[in-house]
Amino acid sequence: MKITSFQVRCVAVPMPEPLRIAAVGTIGVSPLVLLTINTDAGTQGHSILFSFGIAALKPLAELIRNLESVAVGQALAPADLSSRLHGHFRMLGTEGLVGMALAGIDMAVWDAFARAHEMPLSAMLGSAPRPIQAYAGIGFDGELGSGQSAEKWARKGFKAVKVKIGYPTVAEDLAVVRALRSAMGPDAAIMVDYNQSLRTSEAAARLRALEGEGLAWIEEPIVAHDYAGLVQLAAATTTPLQAGENWLGALDFRHAFDAGVRGLAMPDAMRCGGVTGWQQIAALGQLYGVALSNHFWPEVSAHLLCATPTAHWLEYMDWWNPILKEPLEVRDGMAYTSERPGSGVEFNEEAVHRYLV
Repeated sequence: MKITSFQVRCVAVPMPEPLRIAAVGTIGVSPLVLLTINTDAGTQGHSILFSFGIAALKPLAELIRNLESVAVGQALAPADLSSRLHGHFRMLGTEGLVGMALAGIDMAVWDAFARAHEMPLSAMLGSAPRPIQAYAGIGFDGELGSGQSAEKWARKGFKAVKVKIGYPTVAEDLAVVRALRSAMGPDAAIMVDYNQSLRTSEAAARLRALEGEGLAWIEEPIVAHDYAGLVQLAAATTTPLQAGENWLGALDFRHAFDAGVRGLAMPDAMRCGGVTGWQQIAALGQLYGVALSNHFWPEVSAHLLCATPTAHWLEYMDWWNPILKEPLEVRDGMAYTSERPGSGVEFNEEAVHRYLV
């Protein structure tokens, strides 16, 4: 079975609620590149890429289109194609938009590969589908707004939420955390995310202030690639630290683990090399004893976590549900992977046409 063509489309999908991030501002739409890979047997594979901003949307799509000529005529063999495409960029490097494009192609090829074998992606990776504990995300919405969002997710059966903090004062951070605890109850898992917004000295003080709040983790308090700083902060608190969404591929994860960053990590399928890159990181997680959660891509990541020996939490978001035929199912705080062949990503064509840009 060989790859015959790509279909690349850009959409801007309105967010269910605007997402506010301290260092970024407000995001009102999801700018997405939708990739469909076609084969000579009629099998297709799909993937979704999130460009984070409209400015990068069409450049990312154009880069994927330019890579079509490298992939067409190649066998539907995900690991082989991943090696070929990464070799194509050996001199330029595979960070940024290049890495995102390669990951999107990899996810679509794996989807087609699993469909061709009439197996769910998790089964194609050697694991039986199983429920994965899931948490929902809350933006930079202040004490009142964050508490209201937590109540909404609790009504939907979620037993865990993550909120973005990093307010001008630690008192405001604490007020938001306590609003979530009040809304979710004493047994809920509460995570917080600083989105790399603090200096190391400031982070140490804030982590001390959060020490008694019973948090499941504190995410990216400082720059994600400051491995030494993360190790230093981890030694000064009993609350687990989380990082990894901004690490680029298995090599970044190995460098972080070798530097002593242990306990928790969260690969992002679009930044870590797609399904192929995730498999490499899952092996490192098992070797170093690091619990792995995902960042974004819940449909694909639920399958990947099924096949991850140290699987921890699934980050769930409903941002691009409007363009999916069958969004990921979550019941009572657990995510259930589709048992259909592939990753479960199937586009709602009527909605796609509505949001085309």
